[in-house]
Amino acid sequence: MSSVRRVVLMLTVAAAVSSVACGGDPPDKEMQQAQTAIDAAGAAGADQYAHDEFVASQQALTHARDAVTQRDYRLALSQALDARTRGQTAEQEATEKKAAARRAADGAISDATMALGAARAMLQTAETARVPARAAVGGRRTIADADKALQEARAAFEKENFPRAVEALNGVAERLQSVTRDLGAATRAGNRRRH
Repeated sequence: MSSVRRVVLMLTVAAAVSSVACGGDPPDKEMQQAQTAIDAAGAAGADQYAHDEFVASQQALTHARDAVTQRDYRLALSQALDARTRGQTAEQEATEKKAAARRAADGAISDATMALGAARAMLQTAETARVPARAAVGGRRTIADADKALQEARAAFEKENFPRAVEALNGVAERLQSVTRDLGAATRAGNRRRH
């Protein structure tokens, strides 16, 4: 065998070994699938509702890209598959948590709306019964604050910021129920004095 053929054969073998050692071709399809999964997770709100898994999926895809740059295609494939799985998990987790947050916000808005209606009705009853002004002042202030908080919560709900909607109504229904009780007691006391 001629020395030229020997060199060509050795180079061919070296290239084949190198190719096998590095895992063959870059895992382009798997990396694209990972990117698609990450994009879907982002669209589902994973940054807010499944933050850790979402970030882990992005990091795994970055590691896959780095491995491709270093021509370590096995590592790239492993990282791409990990990124895809984590992206899918983040999407599922985000979808579930977002639905739960939506239900919680809807419930908080409903509870506050009912409590606000009851407090307004009791305030009107108290004013008709001519309770002392000082008894109604605090009630009016609490009702006004609750109305403002309810508007904020509804605006946050419309923007699908469900945690903010719940936060805006934290304790509102309870304060309104307290005002309703206090105004009811003041109205009954006023009615007893007149009889």
